[in-house]
Amino acid sequence: MRWTRALQALAQTGLTYAEGPYDRERYEAVQRIAAEMAAAAGGEEPEELLARFSEESGYRTPKVDVRGVVLESDRLLLVREPGSPGWCLPGGWADVGETPSRAVEKEVVEEAGLTVRAVRPLGVFDRDFRGRLRWPAHVYKLYVLCEPLGGTPVPDGVETEAAAYFGLDVLPELSLKTPSEQLERALEVARDPSVPAALD
Repeated sequence: MRWTRALQALAQTGLTYAEGPYDRERYEAVQRIAAEMAAAAGGEEPEELLARFSEESGYRTPKVDVRGVVLESDRLLLVREPGSPGWCLPGGWADVGETPSRAVEKEVVEEAGLTVRAVRPLGVFDRDFRGRLRWPAHVYKLYVLCEPLGGTPVPDGVETEAAAYFGLDVLPELSLKTPSEQLERALEVARDPSVPAALD
């Protein structure tokens, strides 16, 4: 079923943004395969599932942006993306079929070269409430406390051009991807386990 959901998500996204008839045909074929797989797994009729899949378009639910809060000796791990003047927490879109903990652990490894373990959620924020420019998708930002397990911060050279720890009292300029008020709230929760996670 995880494979089916992943294929259906790819087909739905492709059909939303495809510009030519050949691309549409390909994504419709992927959607049909996903319906057949789901039918085989769940005992339903492929045509019924395909009809349900076809009702979906675009992103009808919020996208999830996961951000890893990695602390080591009162220092915070941040990364800088190419062309960005500011720094942000490592993270990005959660992929279909991933758990939130796996998604954030993967993003930290990819963007900062550190192996981490997701420990607990620190906050779930609605990006639209924070004055960001409107974007085609509605986004929830999920901040997760991560325990560093090994490695030295190293940028991947593609998504990030720098990765480093900073003292909490000397943080650099932050990019729009890590609003300061969200980070402050997440750090407050991280420092005191008795404080509940922030929730918009």
